[in-house]
Amino acid sequence: MGINIALDGPSGAGKSTIAKAAAAKLNYVYVDTGAMYRSIACYMVDQGADLDDKEEIVSKLPGISVSLEYSNGVQHVILNGEDVSERIRTPEISMAASKTSAIPEVRDFLFGLQQDMAKNNDIIMDGRDIGTVVLPNADVKIFLTASAEERAKRRFKELQEKGDPSTFEEVLRDIEQRDYNDTHRETAPLKKADDAVEVDTSELTLEQSIDEICRVIRERLSSKEDKSEKK
Repeated sequence: MGINIALDGPSGAGKSTIAKAAAAKLNYVYVDTGAMYRSIACYMVDQGADLDDKEEIVSKLPGISVSLEYSNGVQHVILNGEDVSERIRTPEISMAASKTSAIPEVRDFLFGLQQDMAKNNDIIMDGRDIGTVVLPNADVKIFLTASAEERAKRRFKELQEKGDPSTFEEVLRDIEQRDYNDTHRETAPLKKADDAVEVDTSELTLEQSIDEICRVIRERLSSKEDKSEKK
């Protein structure tokens, strides 16, 4: 059984970037569950599926093959043999993922794959319900957050660098809508696990955020080791 680190938080909190960097520093495997859900949404959009029709979404799941591959330390999301790493980061796919990831069958579809990765590796896994649902017994749980405005600012800058025409107001609206969708969905809503450490990065730089996450992980693991030695 590997060491499992669960990193949850709202859209745009920088989970993927921070988890990836922290995993590299700690020599863990990074598992981006958000990318998996986005790839499902990407497939449904490409298929012209009605995202409000649960039965149609579920009926199309058997046609999907998704995997995470790593090349020179860079994660690639492979959907049915195609690298969709860039496409799944657009606002359209983000909103689609917010809808499709709320469907229990979609979560079940990816659940086994995520748990197998956790069982066989020392991992940092990020998402919305890792500490509460996917890895409830994780060694360390962290809830990463930042204000909606700060998250929108970061996402807007990222999209601008990619040439995306979205305005700041549109990005902020998307962030706020995703927050509402993720916290109000019936299946595995976004919430902080009772035993998670909350880290607010609103006032932190990226490097400071990465260092803080690594500090929390090392501190928590060391504390667990101390307790286990005393038993």
